[in-house]
Amino acid sequence: MFCLLKLILMPVLLDYSLGLNDLIVSSLELTVRVGDSALMGCVFQTTEEKRVIKVDWMFSSGDRAKDEYVLYYYANLSVPVGRFQNRVRLVGDILHNDGSLLLQDVKEADQGTYTCEIRLEKESLVFKKAVLLHVLPEEPKELTVHVGDSTQLGCVFQSTAEDKHMTKVDWMFSSGENAKEEVVLSYYPKLRVPVGYSQNWGRFQNRVALVGDTSRNDASIMLQGVKESDRGRYTCSIHLGNLTFKKTTTLHVIVKEPQTMVTPVALRPEILGGNQLVIIVGIVCVTILLLPVLILIVKRTHRSKSSATSTTLVKSLENIKKADPEKHVYSSVATRMLIEDEESNGKAEATYMTMHPVWPSVKSAPNNPLEKSQLGEF
Repeated sequence: MFCLLKLILMPVLLDYSLGLNDLIVSSLELTVRVGDSALMGCVFQTTEEKRVIKVDWMFSSGDRAKDEYVLYYYANLSVPVGRFQNRVRLVGDILHNDGSLLLQDVKEADQGTYTCEIRLEKESLVFKKAVLLHVLPEEPKELTVHVGDSTQLGCVFQSTAEDKHMTKVDWMFSSGENAKEEVVLSYYPKLRVPVGYSQNWGRFQNRVALVGDTSRNDASIMLQGVKESDRGRYTCSIHLGNLTFKKTTTLHVIVKEPQTMVTPVALRPEILGGNQLVIIVGIVCVTILLLPVLILIVKRTHRSKSSATSTTLVKSLENIKKADPEKHVYSSVATRMLIEDEESNGKAEATYMTMHPVWPSVKSAPNNPLEKSQLGEF
């Protein structure tokens, strides 16, 4: 009898250890950004009133990666493990078979598959649920806009827990560290209407609108007609029952520079500054004073060049005459001899011609004996 009981119990224990009796629910996917929080639901629905005795959360970064513990719950004690310490906690109601996990300050290395395992009292069945977490780069925490523009302030809480719904949204504004916070917008999903600031919505009245899908825990708002006084910190708080997710965005406001067009009116002298007018008048006066001096310098330079050219020409001609003085004498003698030959031959002519070389700048010498003899002939 003992052997028969042993044979019956061994397959049951073996199945439990190998997980052959596990109830695996199809995995879900969740996408979050670095620095945000992620709520991963894990609820075991049963009609029987059985107490949860153990909850394990495991993480795997890939197909062949070794599983690592994220958190385990046993004997009413919840213990985060490893690199997930101080960033994870159980937020589900264990008494209602809810082992949901909240992961805060998500990092890039947190991307992977998270598996929840719930074991019930006196139950060989192990309930498993997997969540595939995708991590995107961090969303900018600071925005810069121009005065008069519109900007959207995002605030989304990602969750796979179907029983966790948004119960309230609060948007607060602070212009500085020690400044008092102001209510920008409050929203209660049950009322389906935004509830504003008690004093006519304050200075954000008619300029803020809820544009997110509240059914998906999206509480993003649109701020229109941005003013210079709107610069500061905007904090969003999404409430899911006893859970609160917060996100802060810093808004910088830039004043637009006025664009001026150049027109004839803009060029009038009276718009010039005092210094500019003095500089312009000074330039005109200096130009008028220096103009006669410049003209005088140009004239003197021109005269000097002309005088130098004339002197050079005269010296050149004198040098030519000095270099060939005999040419003048022999030319006159040759002419006289020709006339005497003609007279001896009885062929007198009515006209006699004596040719002398002409020098433009040199006068004939009066004491030249050759010229005197020629004048005596006439």
